[in-house]
Amino acid sequence: MSNDREKTGPTRRRVTPRCIRNAVALASAILWTAAMCGTVFAQVPYPSRPVHLVVGFAAGGPSDTVARVAGLRMGEILGQQIVIENRTGAGGTIATEYVAGMAPDGYTLMLLTTANATNETLFRSMQYKVGPHFTAVAPLAETNNVLVVHPSLPATNMAEFIALAKAKPDELFYATAGIGSSTHLSHALFDMMAGTRMKPVHYRGGGPAMADLLSGQVKIMFSSIAPVIGAVREGRLRALATTGAKRDPAFPELPTVAEAVLPGYEAQLWLGLAVRAGTPPPIVDRLAAAAAQAVQAPQVKDRLGELGFSTLTSTPEKFETFYKGEVAKWAKVIEATGMPRQ
Repeated sequence: MSNDREKTGPTRRRVTPRCIRNAVALASAILWTAAMCGTVFAQVPYPSRPVHLVVGFAAGGPSDTVARVAGLRMGEILGQQIVIENRTGAGGTIATEYVAGMAPDGYTLMLLTTANATNETLFRSMQYKVGPHFTAVAPLAETNNVLVVHPSLPATNMAEFIALAKAKPDELFYATAGIGSSTHLSHALFDMMAGTRMKPVHYRGGGPAMADLLSGQVKIMFSSIAPVIGAVREGRLRALATTGAKRDPAFPELPTVAEAVLPGYEAQLWLGLAVRAGTPPPIVDRLAAAAAQAVQAPQVKDRLGELGFSTLTSTPEKFETFYKGEVAKWAKVIEATGMPRQ
């Protein structure tokens, strides 16, 4: 008979001090490797690939123009291309929702405009707003609007225009770059102050609106200055007044709306940049610095100046404060005019 003892359970190995030392060494090596990888990733410079700038309006309009002119120079400063994406519709909210779904890594920017500020009041279902969902980065430029009409419209000055509108309530149609756009709200403010009633025709941006205005399919528009300078000088459109607090250098011969007929009237289109909330502050600061440097470049200032824009610079904090002031200003207009909310 064998002297071996009967096995009653699994064999147990003795844990020696040497085994413990080896396990500790292996764990330390893994942690060191992970830390080093994290350090390497953290040191990857921003941006390391192209940055996308999403524009909520069609190519050819003023928003698109500013985005492309400023974006080209920003790309040169950042060392990466700024790729413009036009995602049109619903007054810019389609673009807003698209950017809200992107990672907060600074590789997807949103062109922030007057329309974004008005949309916060116009669209009851709007989920994404500056503050909780987006971080304002930097302003880029601003421009006055100009009231232009097709030459077939029998009005050669503001007094005649108001008289015509009052004689034909609900019969005159005006073009806008979209619900809540500066072109829309400028006219809504005008109707409210002048006591006129004209009907909006909303387009997916300034470009399509301008095409129908030039063809005479729609005869009135409070357009930003950039798209209409050439047409006015060529006589294809007639300019009646600008919308700033003082006369615009692009049309020094034109009175302001306030000067001609409606004291206190003022409306402007402004544009800037925003990113997803949660984007690392160093990236926000990098983008803000690049934007400020870009719009101060002589070639950018001169090109935008030719199109009726004045360039702007500010800090992210001040730009966000300005934005919230615009939300409050236009909310009053929307509520006072009874504008339908979506």
